[in-house]
Amino acid sequence: MNIHEYQAKELLKGYGVAVLEGHVAWTPDEAALAAAKLPGPVYVVKSQIHAGGRGAGRFADDPNGKGGVRIVKSVEDVRAAAEAMLGHTLVTQQTGAAGKRVNRVYVEAGCDIARELYLSLLVDRATARVTIMASTEGGMEIEEVAHNHPEKIMRVAIDPAAGLWPFDCRKLAYGLGLQGKQIASFSKFVTAMYDAFMKLDCGIVEINPLVVTGAGDVVALDAKISFDDNALYRHPDIEKLRDESEEDPKELEAAKHMLNYVALDGQIGCMVNGAGLAMATMDIIKLYGSSPANFLDVGGGATKERVTAAFKIILSDPNVEGILVNIFGGIMRCDVIAEGVVAAAREVSLSVPLVVRLEGTNVALGKEIMAKSGLPIISADNLADAAEKVVKAVKDAH
Repeated sequence: MNIHEYQAKELLKGYGVAVLEGHVAWTPDEAALAAAKLPGPVYVVKSQIHAGGRGAGRFADDPNGKGGVRIVKSVEDVRAAAEAMLGHTLVTQQTGAAGKRVNRVYVEAGCDIARELYLSLLVDRATARVTIMASTEGGMEIEEVAHNHPEKIMRVAIDPAAGLWPFDCRKLAYGLGLQGKQIASFSKFVTAMYDAFMKLDCGIVEINPLVVTGAGDVVALDAKISFDDNALYRHPDIEKLRDESEEDPKELEAAKHMLNYVALDGQIGCMVNGAGLAMATMDIIKLYGSSPANFLDVGGGATKERVTAAFKIILSDPNVEGILVNIFGGIMRCDVIAEGVVAAAREVSLSVPLVVRLEGTNVALGKEIMAKSGLPIISADNLADAAEKVVKAVKDAH
C-alpha cells in the first residue's frame, strides 16, 4: 500500500526523522491559509499523487505550463499555484499518458539547499536483509543513476540480529562526502528512518532528495513510503490512510473478493489458479505474439461466486480483446471453475473470444459443463495450445 508524501512525512516525523514544516490543502483557500502558517518568504506547493516525477510532469490541459511542484514567494502565489493544480490531471513518467487527478496539495516551507542526496531503505530479496541505499545523485530517478552511474550507489545490508549500528551510518556519511556537523545529523536521520521502517512494516522508505542545508542539517525534502500489505492487519491506523482514488478500481474490486489481481496494458485477459502458473501463462502469451492484460490468481479454494467476480473484473477492462482461462485443478475443482465461467459469460454477455484450458480434478465434468452451455467457448488441450488459440482468435476477430 502506498500513501501520499504529506502522510509519509507525518509518520516519519513521529519517529524523529527531520522534515520541513508543511500542511495539506484541498482547496486554493486552504492552501493560502496553510502558507500563512509558514515562516516564508519562500513556499513550495506540491501536487499529491501516488507517482514520482511530479516536478518534471505537465498538466494534461496545460502541456506547456509548469509542473506539479512549484516554488513561489507569496501567499497569493500559493493560492494561484494550488488553483492551477487542484482538479487537474498531472501527467508524469510514472503515471503514463492517462495521468492522475490532483485532489490535494501540500504547502511546505522553503529550504536553504546546499546539496541534494538520495537515501532509501528497502527489503533486498537477494540478501534477504533490509538494505540502505544512498547516492550523491539526489533528485534523480534511482533507476537512471543505476543505469548511468552504478558506482555512485552505496548499499549497506543490515544484519537482522544486530540491527543498525553507528558504524553503518558513518560509513554511508563518509561515502556521501558529509563532514563535521553533517555526519551527526545524517546518523540521527538514518537511525530514525530505520526505526520507522521496522516498526511500521514498510516495504520501502525513499527520501529523494535528502537535502543538506546551508546550516549543515540533513532534512527530507520528499518522502515516499510503501507498506507490506500482509502486515497491515497490525496497523489499522495506517490502513486508514489509503487513498482509493489513487488505485485501480479493478484492483480494489478484486481485493473485496480476495482475488490477486494486477492490471497490465495488454490485450489478453488471464484467469489462472496459482501465482507460478499465472506467470507462466503471461509468458506464453508473449511467446505467441500478444500481451497479457492482467495478472489474476483466483487461488486454490475459489468459489463459483469468486470466479464469476474475477471474470467480470477482467471484462471491465476495455483493453481486453480475448480471455484465457488456465486452471490446473487440485484443491480448485475444474467443475467449479466451469460453472463460474459459464455464469459470468452469460451475465455479462460475452463479446470477446474465450479460450479455456482445464486439467485436474473433475476436468471431464468441467468440460461437459462448458460444452453444454451453448456459449462459444474454445477448449484447449494444453497451455501452448490455449495461448496459440486465444492469440489467433483475437487476430481473427479484427
